Amino acid sequence: MTKTALITGANKGIGLETAKQLSQKGINVYLGSRDINKGEEIVAKLKNDGYKNITPIEIDVTKPQTIKKAQNIIEKETGHLDILINNAGISGITPQNALETPPDEYLDVMNVNLYGVIRTTQSFIGLLKKSSEPRIVNVSTSVGSLSLQSNPQWPAYDYGKYAVYASSKAAMNMYTVHLAYELKNTNVKVNAVCPGYTKTDFTGFNGGEVEDAAKRIIKFALIDDNGPSGKFYSEESNPESGEITW
Repeated sequence: MTKTALITGANKGIGLETAKQLSQKGINVYLGSRDINKGEEIVAKLKNDGYKNITPIEIDVTKPQTIKKAQNIIEKETGHLDILINNAGISGITPQNALETPPDEYLDVMNVNLYGVIRTTQSFIGLLKKSSEPRIVNVSTSVGSLSLQSNPQWPAYDYGKYAVYASSKAAMNMYTVHLAYELKNTNVKVNAVCPGYTKTDFTGFNGGEVEDAAKRIIKFALIDDNGPSGKFYSEESNPESGEITW
């Protein structure tokens, strides 16, 4: 049976590249986009480039009604979901100072980076459990690691601080831990994966190649039944095993 994947926030950047690479592997991909017009536009371009198994779908992780609508569409069309990649995320305003950034900014970023992941996962878990090899990848970041962020020897320790963004991803990481624990007696595998500092509009197009970032995500979207669950990976931070501390 052909596998089906849903990627949130996939009309650009790492999400888009992940959709392209999964498509090339023969997986049917629902390309999630807040703006369905943008999603349809990019999918039309992809089809012209030879990608035939990518479908645009409207999903705004801050709006439960769009998540439910997307769930209903996928359930009607496929009856199950094999891969959920929680990719949608925002960085928030900069700079982000712990003493000066207003609480409302934390709420805005948390609404996407944490609550959006929770809403989407809870909505699609029923369809995932109908898969023979269900996988969840929560796209994270090494700056969401409390251990690394508090280590003066870490190369990024003296970089500009991202109090809001880092807090939201650290919270999402904790959700990943609890999610994996609750699913430990099922065949659902869930991991947090940092794609690395990558050339997208998120970083002002600085960093590594988007193709490499997508490969890091896909690695854990396609792990077999012997693969890990409830782990945190950043190949950029730990090239040897990839696993990093929470």
